Amino acid sequence: MPRTPPDPVPVAEGDQAAAIAFLSDPASWPPPAEAVERIETHGALVFLAGDLVLKMKRAVGFDWMDFSTIDKRAAATAAEVELNRRTAPTIYLGQRWITREADGRLALDGSGTRIEPLVAMRRFPQEALFDHLAAEGKLDPALVERLADSVAEFHAAAAPKPDSGGVAMHRGVILTACESLAANGGFLERARIDRLRTDMLAALDRVGPLLERRRSEGRVRHCHGDLHLRNIVLLDGAPVPFDCIEFNPAFAEIDVLYDLAFLVMDLVHRGLAPLGNIVLSRYLAVTADLEGLAALPLFLATRAAVRAYVAAIAAGTVAGPDAAEAQRAEAGAYLDRALDFLRPPGPRLLAVGGLSGTGKTTLARALAPRLDGAPGAVVLRSDEIRKCLLGRLPTERLAPEDYAPELSPRVYAALRERAGAALAAGRAVVVDAVHARPEERSAIEAVATAAGVRFDGLWLEAPRATLTARLAHRQGDASDATAAVLQEQYGYDTGPITWRRIETGGEVAQIVDHLAAGLDLTSG
Repeated sequence: MPRTPPDPVPVAEGDQAAAIAFLSDPASWPPPAEAVERIETHGALVFLAGDLVLKMKRAVGFDWMDFSTIDKRAAATAAEVELNRRTAPTIYLGQRWITREADGRLALDGSGTRIEPLVAMRRFPQEALFDHLAAEGKLDPALVERLADSVAEFHAAAAPKPDSGGVAMHRGVILTACESLAANGGFLERARIDRLRTDMLAALDRVGPLLERRRSEGRVRHCHGDLHLRNIVLLDGAPVPFDCIEFNPAFAEIDVLYDLAFLVMDLVHRGLAPLGNIVLSRYLAVTADLEGLAALPLFLATRAAVRAYVAAIAAGTVAGPDAAEAQRAEAGAYLDRALDFLRPPGPRLLAVGGLSGTGKTTLARALAPRLDGAPGAVVLRSDEIRKCLLGRLPTERLAPEDYAPELSPRVYAALRERAGAALAAGRAVVVDAVHARPEERSAIEAVATAAGVRFDGLWLEAPRATLTARLAHRQGDASDATAAVLQEQYGYDTGPITWRRIETGGEVAQIVDHLAAGLDLTSG
């Protein structure tokens, strides 16, 4: 039985050079590797050989990230493994050690003195990272829906942290971001930085009571903290978030919507606002966290502001004028984005109705990004709400009894309640439901009237053969409608249709363009 290595001992920062040389040598790896790749960041060195990745913390110390001693690095590597196993258990293999043996040689997990802790990870192809998939146009609605489901599930299981987050935390992030932008962004217009600071603090004052209430209600949890596309990988067909923040609890013990906001912001910034809209809407369908939407503009702006100052700092440190100019442009783009997030146009309600297969969801998703500030209006689907009310995932198929007539009033009531909550939080809403009965249409219109906002109703139509064909080819969708369901719907007494009738046999983009003026859509 191997001897348990002794407790860690202090090691001088210079001793990391020997550890780096050891990990860089293919002969050090079990079994000996053909070659070792190395990736360097400001806080870590990552070594890759074969199917194994070994990550070593740099012996550095900052106010926000301190790895200056071996004890601190040991704690950080252990925390990295433990926290990331919440979402990526197949990636994080465990903590390992470089040891110094009695003869002075270094070994991996030997019986000698532990001199450097490591994080061991399963290697995956870089092409599977979501930022690569986004760049190659391989992200689609079904994939980001699965991502939203997994994030919602992760947040539900994450530990509540009622002593973290709140107004004080956000004020500190805002001030730090703006001060850093001013100090490092001399190439940016100072008036815009000052306006960002003023607008963000004003937004914080408006939603401050909400943030404190959400903290007391358990909405502040030990989240991921760094949930952007480069920290998500597609493994075995499933989106897997990894590389969460472990080195500073203040960065990860945050409001769950602030955690989600990084992902949404990243999609918007990459020109993928429709996918960001799907992520947000699906997450809200699962969590029903509509009240928190009032803080979303601040959350999104804060995420963009932080990325702006990171880019501004990088502009002064990267090598080469082209790289520096790219970072300056990135900082300016993030600054513009942050200011835009703080100026949403205001709430309104659009209802999209029609029989199954008429393309309600397709059109709702196409319109939503152009009905509100990025990422767009919240889409509320009756199909998703029905399943959530029954405690099912949106992708689970329901039994016929789950569509009993007596359940429909409950579904529509929940749909209207959620629409009212989102409008009260200041967001535009698109309601996607059949709305076959006159009383259902008048009831959703009444939600807009009660909120004092604009209402538009669209009634979609297409030839019966087209609807039947669409339903036959539908897969992986929240709707369980079949040709038999459609047959039943044709027997409904829809009464007079006062909503605008739309023929959906053509291309969605053309339909949206046709509707643009009448609906006062933003530019797409």
